[in-house]
Amino acid sequence: MSLNNLINKNLLILDLDCTDKLEILQTLVNLLDKEGVLYDKEEFLHCVLEREKISPTGLEDGLAIPHGKSKYVKSPKIAIARLKNPISNWESVDEDNKVNLVFLIAIPDNEKGNTHIEVLSNITNLFMEENFAKQLQEAPNKEKFLKEIFREDVIEEINEDVQKDYNPEPGNSSNITGHLNKIKEHLLFGTSHMIPFIVAGGVLLSLAVMISGKGAVPESGYLKDVATMGIAGLTLFTAVLGGYISYSIADKPGLAPGMIGSWIAVQNYKTGFIGAIIVGFLAGFIINLLKKIKLPDSMKSLGSIFIYPLIGTFIVCSIVMWGIGAPIASIMDNLNLWLASMADGGKIMLGAILGGMTAFDMGGPINKVATLFAQTQVDTQPWLMGGVGIAICTPPLGMALATILAPKKYTREEREAGKAAGIMGLIGISEGAIPFAAGDPLKVIPAIVAGGIVGNIAGFLMNCINHAPWGGWIVLPVVENKIGYIIGTILGALTTALIVNFLKKEAIEMEDLKNSNITYESITDEGVAEVLAITACPSGVAHTFLAAKALEKAAGKNNIKIKVETQGANGIVNRITPKDVENAKFIILAHDVAIKNSERFANIKIIDVKTKEAIKNPEDLILKNL
Repeated sequence: MSLNNLINKNLLILDLDCTDKLEILQTLVNLLDKEGVLYDKEEFLHCVLEREKISPTGLEDGLAIPHGKSKYVKSPKIAIARLKNPISNWESVDEDNKVNLVFLIAIPDNEKGNTHIEVLSNITNLFMEENFAKQLQEAPNKEKFLKEIFREDVIEEINEDVQKDYNPEPGNSSNITGHLNKIKEHLLFGTSHMIPFIVAGGVLLSLAVMISGKGAVPESGYLKDVATMGIAGLTLFTAVLGGYISYSIADKPGLAPGMIGSWIAVQNYKTGFIGAIIVGFLAGFIINLLKKIKLPDSMKSLGSIFIYPLIGTFIVCSIVMWGIGAPIASIMDNLNLWLASMADGGKIMLGAILGGMTAFDMGGPINKVATLFAQTQVDTQPWLMGGVGIAICTPPLGMALATILAPKKYTREEREAGKAAGIMGLIGISEGAIPFAAGDPLKVIPAIVAGGIVGNIAGFLMNCINHAPWGGWIVLPVVENKIGYIIGTILGALTTALIVNFLKKEAIEMEDLKNSNITYESITDEGVAEVLAITACPSGVAHTFLAAKALEKAAGKNNIKIKVETQGANGIVNRITPKDVENAKFIILAHDVAIKNSERFANIKIIDVKTKEAIKNPEDLILKNL
């Protein structure tokens, strides 16, 4: 479960001036009660205090995680206190632990299994990150404090620990943030699947145009075939984008409605990639609604592969064809008429309009209106293409330049897309910027529009004349005032790069985080682990999980394959088999209660310790016994 659905400013208190454990817990319970989380705060406090008697909830690095599972809790939430002065009288796994960060977890009784473990998992994973506790202790305000937590929460989402069907209560600012994060997650999922189509299609089309040397799509020979391959990629990408957004929201049943609906929207009604995004979200939403309809047992197996895709496709396409299609087409017609009426409005005004429209949706319907306006007059007024040709290439060139100027603000995947965007920009293919715009539209689109405006106006004012109905530097042989055309391109690209880099924050390398986390995973395959471990504690949750994670991390850091079986609230998870025992070197039994089925380990070296030892010294336990 994502932490940004569980924590908000109202549930956080910084620099609490209190040294009494009971008073701290009462303060946090009051926060939960004021936020409407509890049915009865006194009963919940009693539940928390009873849990404190079972085993220590203080850990190490100043952290304590008290928790209560109770029927008096309405929905899962976490209240947090950072203490003004650390206290040493909180019973902890580390006897020297001085608590100054308290995370009180409230879990409804009917969610005390998976939800409880998942929340504990997310919190303890945060504190395994180097310097994380220090960053929280030094955060100057609530915003910075929560930012550190929610930044790490991205890691949990990558590991698919987010509970997709969880519906947070409305009216909560952190819940709004959670919803926005989920929207962006779906958008990025679609974008990541779309990028290969744009790169392959765009580069192939660019090569065909570049080799032909005519500043236009080749019309014969093998170059026409290469161009056809590229056009196929640039035609399919919108369907892939919409389809995989829907897939991210509704799983496989959403794929067909999203793809087919996006294809119809783009091909029949010229909505461009923005239309594909809208249709993708629409399709996912509709499929999720359909899933709520209970099917007879005899038909459940047909739901995902037949019923949901069929009905969902019909509904989505009906909305596109009979609902939003005609209005979009009408808007495009009116844009054409309006643009024609602006032809006599002066070069700066017309340049700003054409440049902004050309850059706005990068090959989409608004772009097509502006470029066709200039292309159809290339014989009589070639100065129009002199500016528009620049605006066509500034979005991808600007984003390529942005990744060079501030590489830390872009993921590895985006930096690679930037290289392809640079090639496409030089050849006059605006779609090279779409991976960036689709992934972060609120920051990228304003920047590329500004760059398009600057570039187009510059081209007009420097009297650049382009005799080809194309853009980019591929048309330089047929451009008059080549220097002005190049300067206009540089000014537009630089404008885009500076604005977008000003707006964007430093990127989180998703793949690095993902790979990093995978390194700390427990082995699940049979017979391949070098080291085995079992963890168990009285509550079956906190120390069981903490010990398991500590051992997994220690093994991962040293490239040692470990298989950890947990004996907790969810029963035995990741059970160790006879084949595991046969191939491993030893087993660590980290437990505060009796291990179940311990007779399995009669023929292997056993390291018997408390969970506390596994949490505090996991590397020593592993390395000293190898």
